[in-house]
Amino acid sequence: MNNTIIKTMKNTFKMAAIMLAAATLLTACNNSDSKGFKKTDTGLHYKFEKMNKNGEQPQVGDVLVGELTFKFDTVEIYNNVGKPNRILMVYENGAFPGDINEGLLMMHVGDKAVFAVDADSVAKYMGPNQMPPYYKEGTGMKLYYEIDLQDIVTKEELAEEQANFIEEMQQRQAAEPEAIAKYIKDNNITAKPNADGLYKIVRKAGKGAKVAAGKKVAINYTGRLLDGTMFDSSVEKDAIDGGIYNAQRTYEPLSYVVGQMQLIKGWEDGIMGEAQGSQLTLIIPSELGYGSRGAGNEIPAFSPLVFDIEIVSVQ
Repeated sequence: MNNTIIKTMKNTFKMAAIMLAAATLLTACNNSDSKGFKKTDTGLHYKFEKMNKNGEQPQVGDVLVGELTFKFDTVEIYNNVGKPNRILMVYENGAFPGDINEGLLMMHVGDKAVFAVDADSVAKYMGPNQMPPYYKEGTGMKLYYEIDLQDIVTKEELAEEQANFIEEMQQRQAAEPEAIAKYIKDNNITAKPNADGLYKIVRKAGKGAKVAAGKKVAINYTGRLLDGTMFDSSVEKDAIDGGIYNAQRTYEPLSYVVGQMQLIKGWEDGIMGEAQGSQLTLIIPSELGYGSRGAGNEIPAFSPLVFDIEIVSVQ
C-alpha cells in the first residue's frame, strides 16, 4: 500500500509542463547565440535578472517554490505569476547536456533568472513525436523557463511530509469500514453488500430494457460523500441545493455506451442489469471508487461515495 500512497503524493506536485532531469553544474561560460544570454559549456543559455548570492541554494532532491513562466519558443505553456507554488524538483542525473536542472543548481533564493534549453536537445531525449506540432528541427527553437525563486522545500522536509502523508492515508483507510457501517446504521439501510462491499438500494424498479455492455444509456446522478457533501450532479436542482451549481454547465443526463467509458467500478457494477426507469442509491467503498488517489479537491483519498442514480434510458 505504501508504494501506492507514495506515488499518489508525488503526483500532487505541480510540476511545470515538461520536467527534465538534472545535469552536473559547469561554471564555465561562453558567449550565447541568444541575445542577452550567457551559455554554459553544456549548452544551457541563461541570464539573471536579479541575484541574491547570500540566499539558500537548492540541492539535489529539493523542490523549488516560486513563480514560473514556461514557454516553448514564443508559445506560453504555463504561468503561475502572482500565485507562487512548488514548481520544479532538482534531480541527480542529467537527462542530456544543457537541460533545465543545470540552471536550477545555479540559483539562490531571491534570484530571478531565465533559462533557455535547446528544443532540438529535448526532441532527441523525448522523441520527435512527443514534441508540439509547431516544433521545427534545426531552427534554433528553445524552451524558456523564467523562474523567480522564493523558497525551497528541502528533501528532508519532503521526506517528513511524505511520512506524515502516509500516516494520514493509513488512518483514513483504516477508518473507512467503520464510517460505512455507521452510515448504514444511521440511515436504516437493510440492503446487504455484495462480495466487493458495494451496497445497492433499489428505490424504484424499472420495467424497460436492462443495462448491459454495449448498450447506450442515459443516466441522471448525484454524488455525495458520506457526510452529505455533494461533489457532482447532472441534475440542476440538486446542484443548486448542494451549493455546486455552475452556470456554465449544461445539466442533462450522462449518455455513454456501457463498457466504453472509464467510470469507477462501483458505478459500473451497480447499474449493470438494472432496467430503464430504475432509481438506485449506490454506496461505493473507495476500493471501487477513487481509492488512494481521490479525485481533485472534492473527493479525498479513501472516501466512500454515495450516488443517487436514475436510469433514464437504455438503448
